[in-house]
Parts: sequence; structure tokens; C-alpha cells
Amino acid sequence: MKRKSFREAECPVARTLDAIGDWWSLLIVRDAFDGIKRFGAFQQNLGIAKGMLSTRLRDLVDAGVLELVPASDGSAYQEYALTEKGRGLFLVIVALRQWGEDNLYREDEPRSVLVDAEKGQPIAPLGLRASDGRRLDWTDTRVEAAEINPRKSS
Repeated sequence: MKRKSFREAECPVARTLDAIGDWWSLLIVRDAFDGIKRFGAFQQNLGIAKGMLSTRLRDLVDAGVLELVPASDGSAYQEYALTEKGRGLFLVIVALRQWGEDNLYREDEPRSVLVDAEKGQPIAPLGLRASDGRRLDWTDTRVEAAEINPRKSS
């Protein structure tokens, strides 16, 4: 079955999922935030097939999420680095992490903790805020359809 592309979809969620919506891509991005840079390290950490990893890395580079850069050790190898667009996914990864912590672990089950590097304290739960600082729930929001600009007549 051919995968449907959402690259030109009206919905920004659909476009985002088109670029980074499979689990391998998000796990690669997670690993990049954790400092993994080399193909072999991604492959070893994820246990992903080399062909699948090659495809996902190529797609993330094509989407502008990762870029190939010279190896930091000066060798002839190349490494993968998060671009500004890729670093913008940090809150997405944190939101997925926090949702998983809240919904997929038993209370007594051990798990890693994301902490403030300066204070060593766990980070606060993410929350959606209005422009005036009020905390919002999903029931406090709505999507407004894009306005189509009518052609200007001369």
C-alpha cells in the first residue's frame, strides 16, 4: 500500500506527521537530543535495521530536521546534528514523554527523569497558556479555518 502524503495538507498536524510522524523518526530525534550523532550509535541504541535507519535519517535530513556535519573528532566521518527546526521538536518530545509517564507507567515503576540541568530538579509539567498567561485546556481552544485570500482585481 502506498503511503499517502500530507505534505500539502491544510492541517499543520497532518503536515508535521508527514515529516516526523513515525515512531522511528521521533526516536531518532529523541536520541539526537540525548547526544547521539553517528549512524552506528543510532543503530545500536535503537536496534533498528540499517536500511530503515538510512531511510529515516535521509527523510529527516530532507525535512530539515537533521543535517550532516563533519565529525566532531576531525575524522573523515560525518555526523547528524539537529537543525534549528529539529531543536524546535524538543517540546514535542517532552510532551510525549510526560504523556507516557502519566499514562503508561505504574506509579511504583522506575523510570528515567527529565531534570533541570542547573537545579537538578524534575521539570514541571508542560501546559498550554493564553497570550495573557492563563492556563488553557483543550476545551478552551478552537481551530479557526484559514482565510483564503480572494484574488485582487485590477
